Amino acid sequence: MSVRRWWWVAALGLAVTGCRTTGSAARDGQGTPPKQELQFDPVTVTADLELDKLNDEELFAGGTSAFAANDFKQAARYFGRLADFHPDSRHRRAALYNAGLSHQRLKEWEEAEHRFSELADPEKGQGDALDAAFRVAESRYHLERYDEAVKLLGTIAAREDLPVNRRLEAQVQQGVCQLEAGRGEEAEKTLRKSLATYEALADKDEVDDYFPAQAHFFVGEIYRLHYEGVKLDPAKGSDKLAEDLNYKAELLLSAQGHYLRSIRVGNGYWATAAGAQIGALYENLYEHMVNSPAPAELNAEEAQVYRQELRKKIRVLITKSINIYERTLETAERIGSQSAFVDRTRASLEKMKALLLADAEGEPAPDPAAADGEPHS
Repeated sequence: MSVRRWWWVAALGLAVTGCRTTGSAARDGQGTPPKQELQFDPVTVTADLELDKLNDEELFAGGTSAFAANDFKQAARYFGRLADFHPDSRHRRAALYNAGLSHQRLKEWEEAEHRFSELADPEKGQGDALDAAFRVAESRYHLERYDEAVKLLGTIAAREDLPVNRRLEAQVQQGVCQLEAGRGEEAEKTLRKSLATYEALADKDEVDDYFPAQAHFFVGEIYRLHYEGVKLDPAKGSDKLAEDLNYKAELLLSAQGHYLRSIRVGNGYWATAAGAQIGALYENLYEHMVNSPAPAELNAEEAQVYRQELRKKIRVLITKSINIYERTLETAERIGSQSAFVDRTRASLEKMKALLLADAEGEPAPDPAAADGEPHS
């Protein structure tokens, strides 16, 4: 990978708002010159005196060295100076790209978009120009300018001159941005279209497994959001509660099915993320059920029976969640994956184990074989 893929810069600005000089003496009888005042218009001066003496080769070398040391702010000074003050340098395009990429490393998304935008060409670009277009979309995603990102990525996805891997990448990212924009139906269509393209490939090695795994994961996210939208309200009566609970369980299984497909693609990052989400779904359903009061029309005896039956189902959910969390962590350890999903899974596993232990002290645990069925797909 070229060093240009790694670095950024912005010029250091020194603002001077005005300047005034005043004579030292007023006119007196001895011919002393009168007091004079010169007024200048406000001016802004952009400068970095330390770097002013360096040529473009030295600036590029300095930026390269700083980035290699993970000193992104220092690298920014060098690459920014080069990009802004050496327009004819052979290193300028690389400096622009490196500037944008380093801004991204620093999560300075506005600055990153500004740098990448000068290079980006989503309609016809190749190489740096195409990569920069993807980076512009990524920056807009983080700036929550989702519709702008969707439009740009749609332009790339429609290009027949690009390899299928790049078109699929654009399409999957477009679907993610549509989902973040609250356009769930459009997102699902876009993501399913990308998956249909992937499944139709005779040689799936043409495509990085990251993207189909990501597409399955986010279809799962769409169904998870539907699942979360179903509220369990005992005040509506036992029949309605049972209906809503069944529907919620169906949505859980649909989300789980897509998460499982993401796992089966074989990408380590998304496999870990999907496993964490499956476990979280069972944990969430457990919390809904355990915190839900008994339907109002039940008498005391019926409510006790309801609670006993509910408790059995809850323990099954806890056990399922534990098993899925454990398998997810085993996968993460095997592939050496480290992410927020892994940390969250580890914490959730300990929580579920504590709940199961507390419940077991109240009554015998259910048959593990019955609780540990394979998740439905």
